[in-house]
Order: sequence, then C-alpha cells, then structure tokens
Amino acid sequence: MKRLLTLLIILALVGYLTFKGGVWWLADQQFAAADEAVDEVGVIDHGSIRSGISGTLTLMDGGYEDFRLSQPLKFGRLSFDAGSPIALVNVLLDPSALPMQWSLDGEQLSMALDEALLRDWVTATNEVQDPTLFAPVCGPDHRQQLGSGDLLRLGITGLTGEALIRQNASELYAEVTTVETGSIEVLWPGARFDLMNPTDVFSSSTQPVTLNIRDGGLMRRISAYCAREAGLEAGEWTRVVMKSFRQALATRGYRPSDQLIALYRQWLAEGGELSIELAPGQPLWGVPLLAAEAGENRTVEPFITYNGAGVPDVFLTPIAPEPEEVPAEAMEPVVDESDPAEPGWQLAATDDASALIGQTVRVTLENGNVVEGRLGSVNDKRMEVVRLVDGGEVAYPIAIRLITRFEIWRRGQNP
Repeated sequence: MKRLLTLLIILALVGYLTFKGGVWWLADQQFAAADEAVDEVGVIDHGSIRSGISGTLTLMDGGYEDFRLSQPLKFGRLSFDAGSPIALVNVLLDPSALPMQWSLDGEQLSMALDEALLRDWVTATNEVQDPTLFAPVCGPDHRQQLGSGDLLRLGITGLTGEALIRQNASELYAEVTTVETGSIEVLWPGARFDLMNPTDVFSSSTQPVTLNIRDGGLMRRISAYCAREAGLEAGEWTRVVMKSFRQALATRGYRPSDQLIALYRQWLAEGGELSIELAPGQPLWGVPLLAAEAGENRTVEPFITYNGAGVPDVFLTPIAPEPEEVPAEAMEPVVDESDPAEPGWQLAATDDASALIGQTVRVTLENGNVVEGRLGSVNDKRMEVVRLVDGGEVAYPIAIRLITRFEIWRRGQNP
C-alpha cells in the first residue's frame, strides 16, 4: 500500500511538472509566432510565464511596443482563464480553438503620455481627411484640437488602470477602467471573439450592443482647460466646439438634431455617464436618420441614456456634404529675410523657430488671433508661447500648421 501511494504521488508530481513545462513551452512558442507576425508594426514582450492547474495562463511584467506610438503599453499581470487545463492546452496548440467560456484579466496596465503620442511618420500625410467629430477646440486657433500634450499640461502624465474581457456562450463583455480618465464598458449579446481574427467580432452578432462611458470628472477639467487655452469664456468656448461639431458632421453629409447638440454640450460641461445602444450591421450603427421632410413634430425613441435618464429626439438628418475649405495661403508662412535697422517685429520662418527659443515672438493664426510672448519650446508639430498671466506663466501650445505669420522682436542693428 505504501509503495502504491508513493507511486501515485510520483506520477502526480511528474504529471504536474509535465503540464507546467508543456504549457510554458507552448506559450513561449505561440508568443514567438505572434511577435514574428507583428514585427513590422511592433514588438511583444510577454514577460514571465506562469500557469495554474485550473486552466490559467498568467504573464507577469510584460508589454507591447507599437512602432506607431512613442510610448509602450505595459502590464503588471495578464491572466487568461480557459476554464480547464485541457481547454488551455487546446488553445495553446490552436489559438483559434477558444472554449465557449473564457476570460482575460489585465492588471496594472499603463502607458505614459508624450507630447506627440503618434509618431510623425504616422501623422504625416498629404491626403485630405475629414475633421474629427469629437475633438474639443483647445488652443488660440479654433482649428487646434485636444491632444496628448494637453493632457500632460492637465497633470495627466499617463494612463493606468485595468481591463477585462469575458466570453460565454450568450454574450461578450469587455471593460477598461482607468484611474483619471474614467471607464468604458461593452456588453454584446451573441458576439464571439476570435483570437486569430479579432476584427471578425464586428460581424459575429446582429444583436444590439450596449456601450457605457463614464468620464470620472475628466470632462469638467478638459472644458475649463481648453476654454482657458482658447482665451474664451466657458459659454463662448462651448459654442465654438458646437460649431466645429456641426461642420465635421456637415462634411460627412449630416446635420445634428437640436437634442443631440444639447446632449453633447451638457456632456462637455458636466461629464457623467452615457449609455448608448448601437445596432451592428445598420448604417451608422443604428443612429437614427430622419429626412428633413419628416416635419418638426417628429419623435425619436431614446437610444442614449445620460445619467440614468433616456434622451429622446437624438438623430441625424442627411444633407449634401459641405467640404471644409482651407485657404491655400494659410499653409505657408511669409518669410522676410531682411535685417531691421530699428527695433521692431521681423518676419521669420517657423522652420527656424528652434533656434529662437527664449526670445520674444508674435504669432498670427488663421482665424486672425495674435499670441505674443516668450518662445518656450518647439517640436515638429507645435510651439509653445509663454505669457505672463496674473503674476504667473501660462504656456500656449500652437499647431505650426495653423500659423500664417511668425515674427520675432529684434532690437535693431547699428548703422
């Protein structure tokens, strides 16, 4: 009996070690194949690999570096639960063989923010692009929009949080929760996620998908910051953003309803929780489209809930697209190479701005606004002009492409 018990213990130990070693080797091989598949756009660091007899695979202290971004995405712990050891081995042998029920839990996720999160070679393009729909005006020129550099100046130096994906036979659930920027939840009945073809999830179900967005107080901070950067009162800044939103929709051939404008305005000013029910496979994901001939007394049932209350009459009206026109003269600054004999403003080239840091400059933007102050910093896309405000200094970020006139104060030359 003692020998039998000893044999069983040895067999169990051998089986356990074989399982652990096999899972580690299979996982390492799959991540090597995945890294090779994405080698043109990024690098995968799976970190240390651990496994559990219950069917879990855990990665510790790894990350993913996308060449299109200036900062990598890091994780402290990434855990995949297949439900059983057999299901886990099957997935490692064939990643497309996901079980009917599984979950992926990410903890200590983080990405540092940079002044320009997207690398220059990604954003540089000669193609004419439609203006962004939901991008608040955030600068002296009303064509400037909120970017990662603005979040840095708001004190948000990075994104940190947790993520969860849970799949079962009836639905797919996903959520991302961050420390300072709120959370997003998605609940999609009937949807299935394919590890080998992630984009197929968008055609995997025709049932309505529910999207919940919570801003965590971020929108109030953004509104106050962007209004200040634009040099406007809060109400006037909001009107400028609404005008930009209308123009962005008009270029796509739509006009927003008054209730949609009111909802967007309220979200900008106060933030809160939005719950949106979308219809996959439908035009605009089921956002209601009403012809102008439908009359002013039309009623549209709410598909958006704001802070727990349904918002009716949110819809779009198709119109003839109105292309955004950009003056050709706004694309290149006028440069004057002459040296002044007397003190005054002298035209300069923005290409030479990096050599003028610390000097007094005056910038004229496309909309006629003028910003004057000390040149604080310059990169390929932006320059910062520092001004004294109430005894302190405020740096105004300005997109170089929006500058029509760049001048530097010269003390003059002796004859």
